Amino acid sequence: MTRRIWILTAYFAKSFFFSVTGLLLLLMSLIYWVILFPPGQRTPDVENYIILVGALGAAVTFLAALALSGRAGRMENYPLLVRLPSRLEYLAAVLLGALFIGIALQLLVAVLALIRGPDLTTSHLLAIPPIWLSVNVLAAVLALHASDLVTAGWSRVSLYGLLALLLILDGLTASPDSWLVERLYDLSDVFLRMNLMGLSDAANGAAGWLGGGTVTALSSAAGIVFWPFQAITDAVFAGGFTASQALAPAVLLLYGSILFLIAATLFAGKDLDFAE
Repeated sequence: MTRRIWILTAYFAKSFFFSVTGLLLLLMSLIYWVILFPPGQRTPDVENYIILVGALGAAVTFLAALALSGRAGRMENYPLLVRLPSRLEYLAAVLLGALFIGIALQLLVAVLALIRGPDLTTSHLLAIPPIWLSVNVLAAVLALHASDLVTAGWSRVSLYGLLALLLILDGLTASPDSWLVERLYDLSDVFLRMNLMGLSDAANGAAGWLGGGTVTALSSAAGIVFWPFQAITDAVFAGGFTASQALAPAVLLLYGSILFLIAATLFAGKDLDFAE
């Protein structure tokens, strides 16, 4: 099983690197390096180096996973899929291929950015791999859910809609003088002047609800989901991980594992529609 997965991974990665999409991603990575880490200017900020190169790795891994998913869904690869004992091997090869491409381009930019760049200490060298790898894995799995290869029914809309809702809740504040609360009170006054008592009461009630403790509880609950990202950012700028922050990369890998299991379940049970 492992040998089949690695053979498929090498096949997908090789076909991608010698394609127009692979060339575009390579050019995008080099442009990213030239703009954010100009070789003629010294950039000694280690924190920005870790964050920016990590963001690049997540972006190229996401795009590579989308591209490989599209290639894996072509009719020319149908004989490969039907000969495998399990569809899981096929999906795992797509995921590993995307990770290989993303990490390769990320390391290329990481090495180039060291030209007149920051001096990395041993602690930085030990902290970088789990941060970059965990973020890349999560980005690759999210890309699988966004692809037609894995999507079944409304699964893509449901997942990304839930993420958008959590982001909105995470950004809400329960302050009585917040912008949204004040606008709702203004809207209530407008309805009141128009003698639309029902709409005025509804806007006033919504403003009171947003200014109360319920929103704070919902925002705190959503913040727990995104805690690993905040913990990693805080640890990078603090120069080291605390005991609790050190769990953040593992939590991201846990997110990725759960989402991959969901993707594998969707992929195993769907009727595949290969592209010509």
